[in-house]
Amino acid sequence: MKFYVIGDVTVDHLYHLERIPAPGKEVTPARSTMQPGGSGGTISVTLARLGHSVTLAARVGDDPFADFALAEIKASGVGLGAIQIDPENLTSTITVMQTAGGGRAMISDGSANRLLDPAKLKKRDIETADALVVSAYSLTEGPQREYAQKAIEIAKSAKKPVPVFIDLGTGAVDKVGTQLLEDVKHADYLTLNQHELLALTGTRSLSAGLAKLSAAGVHRVAVKVGKRGSVVWTPEETELVDPVVPEGRVVDSTGAGDTFTAAFAHAVMEGKGLAQAARVANAAGALAATAVGAQRRAITPQDLAGVLGG
Repeated sequence: MKFYVIGDVTVDHLYHLERIPAPGKEVTPARSTMQPGGSGGTISVTLARLGHSVTLAARVGDDPFADFALAEIKASGVGLGAIQIDPENLTSTITVMQTAGGGRAMISDGSANRLLDPAKLKKRDIETADALVVSAYSLTEGPQREYAQKAIEIAKSAKKPVPVFIDLGTGAVDKVGTQLLEDVKHADYLTLNQHELLALTGTRSLSAGLAKLSAAGVHRVAVKVGKRGSVVWTPEETELVDPVVPEGRVVDSTGAGDTFTAAFAHAVMEGKGLAQAARVANAAGALAATAVGAQRRAITPQDLAGVLGG
């Protein structure tokens, strides 16, 4: 399968703490690392490792961080033809503070990513893809938003329409709020967690949020519900898909949601139903959390078969 992915490429600074510091306080991390990350990068790397042909559209700075941010992307064989180099702005960075109990705080700098130039988008690249995967961070602001909107329009209006997967992110929906629904309503498949669903729809329950998505025209949804697994929804049915627990302990959840989305898109495009696809995605997200760094744990079809028993 041929995937076109639009999303961020970042350098993630990860700090593992006993507690998130209060304002004005200083803490010493139990462990700190620097890893390549970003929603677009992680989705692309996962899809490529699952055997697909992938092109990633993102923008990095002309700086030393760029090579580091792109390291796993290059090593995984992701196509770099749509990567743009910004001569003035830095490669995007994210600082992640995470506790053993699952608490997390983040500082995200969009930098070069938000300046992805829509004039460089090639219509044929979208029309010849089997699927378009868009991180909602790409839909928050700047030229990158125009790029993503243009790509979605091309995909929907192509002679043979290209399926559109959109993955929300907490930072994206917290920044834009319910206005983001105007863009994500064009998704053929929408992935998000429960907090993002409620923030996106301005509702207070899962059922009310899903009803609002349906009214907006979104009819295939996978909601990540943490340790409970995920919920897949269409206007005809709702199903809770149990979590998959692989060997190894959870050490870092950074990028697990992006890995879920990539594996979900992989499984859907391979012909699996939504519940089956969600089970594959649950397994991939759980495997990703057994290594430090969003892209550190290589997940292959053989890994998934081993965990899923197929």
